[in-house]
Amino acid sequence: MKVRVIGAGLAGCEAAWQLACRGIKTELWEMKPNKKTPAHHTDMYAELVCSNSFKAARINSAAGLLKEEMRRLNSLLMKCADESRVPAGGALAVDRVLFSQMVTEKIRSHPNITVIERELVEIPSNGINIIATGPLTSDDLAASIKKLFGDSLSFFDAAAPIVTAESIDMNFAFYASRYGKGDGDDYINCPMNKDEYELFHSELVNAERTPLHGIDVSNPKVYEGCMPIEVMAQRGSDTIRFGPMKPVGLTDPRTGHRPWAVLQLRKENAEGSMFNLVGFQTNLKFGEQKRVFGLIPALKNAEFVRYGVMHRNTFINSPKLLTKTFALKENPNIFFAGQITGVEGYMESGASGLIAGINAAMTYYGKSPLVLPDYTMIGALSDYISDPTVTDFQPMGANIGILPPLAEPIRDKQLKAQAHAERSLRFFDEEITKFLEGEKI
Repeated sequence: MKVRVIGAGLAGCEAAWQLACRGIKTELWEMKPNKKTPAHHTDMYAELVCSNSFKAARINSAAGLLKEEMRRLNSLLMKCADESRVPAGGALAVDRVLFSQMVTEKIRSHPNITVIERELVEIPSNGINIIATGPLTSDDLAASIKKLFGDSLSFFDAAAPIVTAESIDMNFAFYASRYGKGDGDDYINCPMNKDEYELFHSELVNAERTPLHGIDVSNPKVYEGCMPIEVMAQRGSDTIRFGPMKPVGLTDPRTGHRPWAVLQLRKENAEGSMFNLVGFQTNLKFGEQKRVFGLIPALKNAEFVRYGVMHRNTFINSPKLLTKTFALKENPNIFFAGQITGVEGYMESGASGLIAGINAAMTYYGKSPLVLPDYTMIGALSDYISDPTVTDFQPMGANIGILPPLAEPIRDKQLKAQAHAERSLRFFDEEITKFLEGEKI
């Protein structure tokens, strides 16, 4: 039986890896380098188009627990992420290029994976197929999916700009992590006083934006986690000052006081030659980005190596179509994985590919699927995207709120998250080892 994975993004690469490591000859279809979406810039797989951060690293957090569960399931993405890590305080951030290079090399060198560099425009009718074409599914395939299943939705997603390190004016910036977390110099902080901030805010909300083209241009939906900074700023003069530009936990060494507002810059690569404007996803025209962001004193002469962009993000009505295993309810030989299922985030996408890949392998061998309990983070996400009671389906990332309550309520947030993590990892310690050894859970 032929096994295919469509799309070599985070979810597709993880799915193909899980299949291949279980001895299954797998075709990985990828339209790059022959065709790219507006958000992609390289020919490599698992390209990070929005940010180089995989969110919190600590296990007693939703994002950290998700990543640890993936490690316990022998995730390719987590192995590459851990080996390409760059300093980012309490977050797991990676050298964007090195990460993609590592994933690409692992995929291309696996003897059970055959890469087919061609666009697939419709779901094959034979074999086992995993559709992992991501939020930027090509128009032809998206039309095919919509024709087959209906309820195809779309919204717009935004990416933040990247600047060179040498162009940052350190006379108006300082190294520090909030509350001294990390090594203390993981971020470059660009402080602003009240007058500077108010001018910046005024210019930001009035700056010219790039016209959106696509099926949702009349009423684009934007996922809150990637809300353009200019859209967020329109909500009020202090909205971004209490959001991505919050100054809490930081002291400007020039004044000895907390700034009025702060833009943080995070390393894009291990060398520290490029920095990402944290939380500054944007749809401003390129010239406007240089002008408006240049009002931040430390960026007055900034050299942009990539401007922020906004792109279409497509996802299916998963609660109607999918099971907890990420297989179609009406056809167990067709799986979906990644952000097209409505999971939101890099590692959430990877986790769905991991589960889809494992369960496609179980289907191939005629074995029972892996269904993680809802008190694990991956299990809770699987439950969310397959819950038939959900009527207004929207993308969801890892968060403690989707986990079932603890047996004993805990008020402290950190202790509560720790208890959730311990409950989940007990299951992995007790059961997943047996599963990976070939025993049925």
